[in-house]
Amino acid sequence: MPKGGIEKFKAEREKLNQLVMKYAGREIKRFYSIDAQVYQDGALPAKTKELLGLVASLVLRCDDCISYHIIQCHENSVSDEELEEALSIAVVVGGSITIPHLRRALQSWDELRKTESLGS
Repeated sequence: MPKGGIEKFKAEREKLNQLVMKYAGREIKRFYSIDAQVYQDGALPAKTKELLGLVASLVLRCDDCISYHIIQCHENSVSDEELEEALSIAVVVGGSITIPHLRRALQSWDELRKTESLGS
């Protein structure tokens, strides 16, 4: 993601989700609701669920989903070590074709970590 890409991604995602909701019927709204609910604390903590979402997204090679879950992992206080272990699983499951997505995921993570250290 280009420098400052996280904030751009968040803004565009918000704008596009508002557009989706403008046209969404019951089924799309229900899907969005399930998506939001499934990542809440339950038997598994939200942090673990976000790591699972990140692994699935990397294996499926969905850059938007990867960016979203990287942000959520950061907001759920995932450590660098936890992230690296989860991403290792994704690369093993997904194979070498996931490496470009791994690079972009870590670029986004690095941007979030730098922003965090500037804010401290």
